[in-house]
Amino acid sequence: MRIVQFNRANRAEAIAAVRPCLDIPRWFEVIVDARPFASLDALLDLARRAAEPFTQSEIDAALTHHPRIGERAQGSGAEARFSTVEQAGLGASNGDIEHALRAGNLDYEEKFGRVFLIRAAGRDRAEILAELRRRMASDPATELREIAGQLREIALIRLRAILVD
Repeated sequence: MRIVQFNRANRAEAIAAVRPCLDIPRWFEVIVDARPFASLDALLDLARRAAEPFTQSEIDAALTHHPRIGERAQGSGAEARFSTVEQAGLGASNGDIEHALRAGNLDYEEKFGRVFLIRAAGRDRAEILAELRRRMASDPATELREIAGQLREIALIRLRAILVD
């Protein structure tokens, strides 16, 4: 969708376009209600600012749409397609790393009570495993800020993918 089309779309169509980028109603409503945008950069700037800060309940709700790293997203909607493409870019599978990621995901969930979230785009499995291990040393408040940052990165990448100048 071009930014011009996004600007002209009715509210429901505009929400449907950006919701798969990050399913946090406050966030996508701010973006949709701020139209028209002069450029994609202007939209991305607002999207970044609207994501500061996310509440814990917003983060928890958004995480329900994200599969574990290394697992296939459920469903066939736009969010699942985004996740599949993002994780497909992780490179060739390595048994030892896959095993360590599975175990790390479970350890993370046990410690923090939520799925481990990281921007997969532009990373390989070894880098993700290193980040998972680093973040396991975080306290819950620090990790919540880290997740919020990862959600922002993912949302902006997805917005850039669906909207063009």
